[in-house]
Amino acid sequence: MFDLDKWQEILTTIKKNKLRTFLTGFSVAWGIFMLIILLGSGKGLENGFENEFRGAAKNSLWIWTGRTSIAHNGMNPGRPVRFTNDDYENLKNNIDQREYISGRFNIRWGNQVTYKNEVHSFGIRNVHPEYEFIEALTITDGRYINQLDLDNFRKVTVISTLVRDMLFRDDADKALGEYILVNGIPFKVVGFFEDESQNNNNMRLIYVPISTAQMVFSGGNRLHEISMTIHANTLEEAQRAEENIRNRLAAVHNFNPDDRRALGTWNSFENYMQMQSLFKGIRLFIWIIGIGTIIAGIVGVSNIMVIVVKERTREIGVRKALGATPFSVVSLILFESVLITTFAGYIGLVFGVGLLEIISGIDAPFFSNPSADFRLAVSATLLLIFAGALAGFVPAQRAARIKPIEALRDE
Repeated sequence: MFDLDKWQEILTTIKKNKLRTFLTGFSVAWGIFMLIILLGSGKGLENGFENEFRGAAKNSLWIWTGRTSIAHNGMNPGRPVRFTNDDYENLKNNIDQREYISGRFNIRWGNQVTYKNEVHSFGIRNVHPEYEFIEALTITDGRYINQLDLDNFRKVTVISTLVRDMLFRDDADKALGEYILVNGIPFKVVGFFEDESQNNNNMRLIYVPISTAQMVFSGGNRLHEISMTIHANTLEEAQRAEENIRNRLAAVHNFNPDDRRALGTWNSFENYMQMQSLFKGIRLFIWIIGIGTIIAGIVGVSNIMVIVVKERTREIGVRKALGATPFSVVSLILFESVLITTFAGYIGLVFGVGLLEIISGIDAPFFSNPSADFRLAVSATLLLIFAGALAGFVPAQRAARIKPIEALRDE
């Protein structure tokens, strides 16, 4: 039942001790504010790294060649290792964990793309059809490169929506089916794509069938890189697949499998799992710091309530002499503690969420959309109410045990 007199008395007590109440509430508000900011910032970092991985499959493996640095089978170090189409076929047909695979041939002498009077320099990627899934591209119109394009050496290209808008300007809606010049050679536009990584460099690209590029740009059967996605549920499985690939290529090209300069690799699954482990540690650290800060605030509330009971010992004694029950004394102290804790915690919660909303518009590398989960905010509020009651319980119990005669003698 709502007791107006009790709440008026609590508010009167708070008004009489404004500074003490403010400092007590501030410690609680600061604790919940820091918890929300820490959790939100941690989420922002996690989102930022997720965005970095979003532009490519999380289980992708990239392989490129270099020069040997270890003598092997009577051969001196410093020998160049070169991929060919046979290496692509070898890995495609013999790696059980392979999901999607593509070779890549790089044009070394130009990247000029022209349409009528528009001339620009864009990245030209010459790949197999499955590269679409390795880079996690989104086809917005038309299609991607297919196997018929490779088999028939078709001069077709898939361009980003950014490239389309820059080349075709006002005629962008009519670009599909048009021809553009890639280093002076006409290619038909068969599709448009977007890259989810939000990286502008990944949007300044066009894709060409690798067989066509090797033919028209004098590439022979040369590959500069092989990329694939692998079936792996654990870090150990991903590393096993990488080691299997390294051993197979080392046998073909006659270099030591441990020679990291002869064959370079980048395992995105390994990096992704390492980042996940790192963020688990960060989340645990944030919770420890945040909860520690809240506990410090709650201890402050409890100490203040002890002082309140001490100051009001005579008053409590008079109340009990006039017939006040222990419950009424306990509830008075508890309600005051809960009121201060809940109100201060809510203020800290509002300011924390508000600050996260302000900084959510900041676009920075590896930091994106910091936010605190709504369920977390509700849980934190309920935790504060419980903690406020707990903070006031011990002083309230002490007040309930005060004997009227001893209280009236208190100075």
